[in-house]
Amino acid sequence: MDQQYANPQYIYTYSHRQDEHSLCYLEMRAFFGQETDQFILKSNIAVMPSRSPFIKERIEVLYEGDTLEEIYAQAEQIDMLDQTFKVVFVKINDLDQEHKIEYQERLGIEREIGMRIHGEADVKHPQHTYGIVPFGGRWYLGHYFKNEAVWFHNMRKPQNYSIALNTRLARAAANILVPNPVGIKAIDPCCGIGTVLVEALSMDIDIVGRDINPHIAQGARANIKHFGLKGEVTLGDIADITEHYDAAIIDMPYNLFSTTTPEEQLSILQHARRIADKVVVITIENIDDMVATAGFSITDRGEAKKGAKGVFSRQILVCH
Repeated sequence: MDQQYANPQYIYTYSHRQDEHSLCYLEMRAFFGQETDQFILKSNIAVMPSRSPFIKERIEVLYEGDTLEEIYAQAEQIDMLDQTFKVVFVKINDLDQEHKIEYQERLGIEREIGMRIHGEADVKHPQHTYGIVPFGGRWYLGHYFKNEAVWFHNMRKPQNYSIALNTRLARAAANILVPNPVGIKAIDPCCGIGTVLVEALSMDIDIVGRDINPHIAQGARANIKHFGLKGEVTLGDIADITEHYDAAIIDMPYNLFSTTTPEEQLSILQHARRIADKVVVITIENIDDMVATAGFSITDRGEAKKGAKGVFSRQILVCH
């Protein structure tokens, strides 16, 4: 039988591209209130890996010890009954180069744990997976969950345009906006073709969309329907919104196709301040002064670069 902790602990591993470093850390802080350069962290906050474009794996800790021998002994308590299982050694850890565990030794550790678990092992199609990882000088064993890269599937939208956010940025932005969806009501009042809406709705975030352009709003509805999701997209200006929301996301219009003036941008921010307690603003320009004029304080920020050379970047501002 699995050990039950009164205060569950989770160990997460991370992976990101060089140009996503700042965005990854911003999402990490939103989820866990901390960041780390080691690509592995421990928290008592539960987040499924597939919510994030950066979280690679999660272990829900069942057992821990100073040595592998302690883990081996504790693994004997696990009885799978009629379920099959396998054990995975998590390769991302905080061991230094001198103490790095090579492939064959990792396989040996997996076998030793598997031999002590009561049940039938199945390395190809297990019903349950356990993960083992060294971290902070200790060993941890627990339920293992891998990221299913849902965002990758969501790239294939029937409606798209060149200036839309990419799905990884949109998914991270939805998480930064609503790290814990329970009881939170959100809005994307300038939703465009619904890139953020699709990511948020796929994570069971309670969010609605709105856009002033009828063709764009229809495109957002088509994208939402394409992925079998249910979400409301209304037509109209942000100035006409009377409902209040816990959180709102604003992707500021830009490029030659946008006729939005600085005065209109300020108006969008002021209305966002009126309708929501927390606002995440995505912009290609430095608008700190405009954000302050609208009545916000910037409580966190990050940058999303495009390409390894960062020739194009967006700022993500978390405002309260």
